[in-house]
Amino acid sequence: MPDAGPAAGLAEPPDPLPPEFAAIMRPELPSLVEEIAQEIRRAIPEYSQLLEGPYGEVLQQGVEQNLSTFVEQVADPESSTEHWDDMCRRLGRFEAYEGRSFQYLRSALRIGARVALRRAKSVGARYNMSPTLMAMFADAVFAHVDATEELCREGYREAQSGPEDAEARRRRLLRLLLTGGTLPLAHPAVTELAEGVGWPLPEVATPVALAAGQLPAPEALPPDVLAELSDPQPHMLVPGRLTGLRRTVLDTALAGCRAAVGVTVPLGRSADSLRWARQALVHAETGVIRDAPVFACEAHLVTLWLMADPPLAEELARRQLAPLADHTPARRERLVDTLRVWLTTRGTAARMARLLHVHPQTVRYRLRSLHQLFGVRLDDHDERFAVEVAVRTLHLRRRDDDGD
Repeated sequence: MPDAGPAAGLAEPPDPLPPEFAAIMRPELPSLVEEIAQEIRRAIPEYSQLLEGPYGEVLQQGVEQNLSTFVEQVADPESSTEHWDDMCRRLGRFEAYEGRSFQYLRSALRIGARVALRRAKSVGARYNMSPTLMAMFADAVFAHVDATEELCREGYREAQSGPEDAEARRRRLLRLLLTGGTLPLAHPAVTELAEGVGWPLPEVATPVALAAGQLPAPEALPPDVLAELSDPQPHMLVPGRLTGLRRTVLDTALAGCRAAVGVTVPLGRSADSLRWARQALVHAETGVIRDAPVFACEAHLVTLWLMADPPLAEELARRQLAPLADHTPARRERLVDTLRVWLTTRGTAARMARLLHVHPQTVRYRLRSLHQLFGVRLDDHDERFAVEVAVRTLHLRRRDDDGD
């Protein structure tokens, strides 16, 4: 797409909207952000994979910030826009670094305006707003989009014209590698940049997700590690496999940090591995994953799988554990714990009693009750596997609730 040129803007600033209008708009923002993102995915294929990749959350935060700034300006026209200005310029620079025409970003901004006006029409009908007020709203939206576009264009031009140091080029390479397949690894934009920064493209790589606020000093990292420490979700990419020596060096560099070391995967799948590492980091924060501050995701893949879709896990538990539904919550919890230990250890009553901190006779009584409730399901391999998945997931979710 060709660059469409600078935003036209309005001949004069629009009349300010009544500040009370902000109170009507705020409840609409969460669903409006999602609606805009969906419409952008549908209309601009170049953004579809990017929004699904590791940078999708950052870009979605940009949409949220843009809408929130508009609402805050309605509530208080004198409020500061410094954070919004910086966000817009960074978004423009990001587009330039990715090698996309500015027209894509301009189209996305126009799509957002159309979706917002469409929502305003339905909200206006709900609150019986006057045509004059709706016209003022439309003027304000287009003025905001024009201002957003101009700020993004400033960042875009700055990235195109200004010198890019070696570290900035390394970060740009990292973005290209982690956009979830937007560009193939053999694309000249990737290979030339990798050659320019002296980073031979490895066959496999190991992403690392870092907790914000607990970051390593850049100079402490091995020189061949690509890192983006200023991102809202800091991360790194380690070339190759983590040998024992490499892991020791990495642990030293990450001393005092909380980090999830991703699964070593082919370089083109690094975005997936980073996504899993970020999920593992969230579960470590809530207590679902209990491990060292710097831990390997490969030790927790089953947990990530079981916790990937909480509503589905809840439905599975409801169905598989239906025989326990008529018991009291306390009795049900005791039976579920006994069932989990039996399924995972197949131990003797004495061993299970030690794990559950009860008398062996209590374990025997509960096991008889469970076999009466579940019947032949506990003797069938497939049925038993489904029940085990349900009780393990329930146990992990209980850790999550305890962490909250």
